[in-house]
Amino acid sequence: MANRIKWWFPLAAAAVLAAAALAGRQADLAAEGAAQPPVLVIDAGHGGADGGAVAADGTLESEINLDIALRLEALARFWGLDPVMTRREESIGYPAGADTIAKKKVADQHARLALINGTPGAVLVSIHQNNYPAAAPRGIQVFYNASPGADAFAALAQENLTACLLPENRRVAAPADPGVFLMKRTACPAILAECGFLSNPGDLAKLRTPEYRTQLAVVLLGSYLQYIRGTIA
Repeated sequence: MANRIKWWFPLAAAAVLAAAALAGRQADLAAEGAAQPPVLVIDAGHGGADGGAVAADGTLESEINLDIALRLEALARFWGLDPVMTRREESIGYPAGADTIAKKKVADQHARLALINGTPGAVLVSIHQNNYPAAAPRGIQVFYNASPGADAFAALAQENLTACLLPENRRVAAPADPGVFLMKRTACPAILAECGFLSNPGDLAKLRTPEYRTQLAVVLLGSYLQYIRGTIA
């Protein structure tokens, strides 16, 4: 218990201070008619016809992503934020003509892109899980898009996730693969958090627990608040 308090307390304290500063600065910006205050956009990767990666026991990436995203949304609202969600359910409504899985994926990605790029002041956190043919790879890694500030946000999130949840993790924040549609096309600062490997038994066991999903959400929110505090100071 002492060790848990040791790492949870500094992050929680930083989140409280950041949230207070953020709320005050957002109010000032609104009163001044200045630049649009930042808006957290939470993207639960995959969903609907696209389940994403599948663990050996049948666990779908899309379901884990959504659960973490909903926990992150609830925490953000607790801190007084009004986040935007790209999806809040496992099912997804598709337009007429999207009659294949490939077309459904394309339609969904374009709908998410329109929502993100249509949100003034957006800062995107996209939640995913990794997968690999071998069981050995494990750990958390954060990727970032080319927008100014995204690399700093990713580095902060990577540092916090590693320190709080997996100190032995040696992965570092890195540019997103250019083939990742949302990360390539979003106009705002965006990070993609690969929260673990569904192909690794240890990672999967943790990701299947509500406690660990809450911990991931807490660290992601704390990282967002710390990052935003710096951008609007």
